[in-house]
Amino acid sequence: MTDDDRRHFNNLVLLCDECHSMIDSRDNASKYPVETLRQWKTDHEAAASGTILVQNPTLIGIVIDAIASADLDVDLTLPPEGTQPFGINNKIDYNGIRRNRALLDEYKIYYPKIASLYDALENAGSFKKESLLRNVRRLYLVVKGRYVKDSDTAMRIVREHADDMIDDVAEELLRLVEGSGKYTEDAAFGVSLVMVDAFMRCKILEAPPT
Repeated sequence: MTDDDRRHFNNLVLLCDECHSMIDSRDNASKYPVETLRQWKTDHEAAASGTILVQNPTLIGIVIDAIASADLDVDLTLPPEGTQPFGINNKIDYNGIRRNRALLDEYKIYYPKIASLYDALENAGSFKKESLLRNVRRLYLVVKGRYVKDSDTAMRIVREHADDMIDDVAEELLRLVEGSGKYTEDAAFGVSLVMVDAFMRCKILEAPPT
C-alpha cells in the first residue's frame, strides 16, 4: 500500500485500546485477517448508514438541492445525456480505482433510493437532477484538468490518480453543501451517496469503451 492508501479513511478501523493491541499483535495475525477487519467495517458502516437515513430522511434531498443550485457557469443548453447508470464494476476496473473501491461498492445499493427521489423531482417539474449531474461533471472535469493538463496520455494519468480525483470531487461537493447554508453533520455521508450515484451515471471518471 502507498502512504495515501494507508492513511485513507477506507483503511481506518476505530477500536478501543485493548482490541487494538490484540488485533495488531503479530501472534493474532491469522486470527484477524484483513478480510475479517474489512467485513467488520462494512457491517458497521452499513448499520450506521441506515440509521442516519432513518433519523434524517431529508438528508439526500438537502444535498441534491445544494449541489443542483450551485452556480458553476454550466451550459444549461447541453442535453442531459448519460444519466442512466453504468456497470459499476467495469468502470472501477477501467479507471484503476483502488482505495475507493469499497466505498463505491458499498454505496451503490443506495442508487434506487436516489433514483426514486430524482423521479419524484422530475414528476413535480423539477430539473434538479440534470442540474446536479451537470455540476458534478463540471467539477470532475476541473479536477481532471489539474492532473492531466495538456498530456497526450490522459487515460494513463486518470488511472494513476483515479482515487485522488474521487477524493477531490468529494471535497468540492462538500464545499458546495457547506456554502449553501444547509450543512449538517451528516452532509459528508449524503455527498458520498450522491457522488457514487453520479459515478454510476458516468459523470465522474471515464466510461469504458463499448
